[in-house]
Amino acid sequence: MVEVVVFSGPTIGAAEARTYLDALYLPPVGQGDLVRAVLQHAPSAIAVIDGVFAQRPAVRHKEILWAIARGVRVYGAASMGAIRAAELYDCGMVGQGLVFRWYRRTSLADDADVAVAMAPPEFGSHALSEALIDMRMTLKKAERAGVIGRKLRILLEQSARSLHFIERTYATTLSVVGHDPGLKKDIHNLNNWLASGIVRQKKSDAIRLLTLLSLPDGPMYAPQKPVIFELTDAFAYDLKYSNLDGICSENLY
Repeated sequence: MVEVVVFSGPTIGAAEARTYLDALYLPPVGQGDLVRAVLQHAPSAIAVIDGVFAQRPAVRHKEILWAIARGVRVYGAASMGAIRAAELYDCGMVGQGLVFRWYRRTSLADDADVAVAMAPPEFGSHALSEALIDMRMTLKKAERAGVIGRKLRILLEQSARSLHFIERTYATTLSVVGHDPGLKKDIHNLNNWLASGIVRQKKSDAIRLLTLLSLPDGPMYAPQKPVIFELTDAFAYDLKYSNLDGICSENLY
């Protein structure tokens, strides 16, 4: 029996994550993966950090509720985990970190703000682009440090947001505004500062969650409210789509 299952990928790799929490680490979660993890490993807790959403359908809210109703504690932070935890906060999923709190408090927040392109799981699921939320934190830090002014920070944020998330890197963002001769010196200074100044808020949130879960009597293990799960045709369809209908037909309740 596995105590904790963690779905992670580009935000923090399994090798580094294991230094904070001894757990079973699986690639970014997609539709059906959370149900499959419960049936195969019977964990007492699941932590969702990263998830897929373009190559495959994203993890369904209903499967998270199904796991919680079976007594599995489900946590989220950093990326897909933060989004789902904010959406299911009132249904028993527990969130952690600044990104979770931002999604919880910001109506119409864009899911794409935490999205990154990533390598396939067989190649380590590492990030191939930058998350907008990390870039915004980095640019605000640069402004506070006096590296750039407010006007350039806003211009760079707008440029980063205008890019598709798979193309969103510092190099691409800076190149969009770098053609302006009046900004070349500031862009050059910022580019040098980035070597040591980049903020990894998503990763910090993930580490915070893993650290809290490593504490047996920590705040993450407070008593949780019972949840009543209602099986729906849509959930049954999702299971069938994920080739889970035959596996769990006698395990749904």
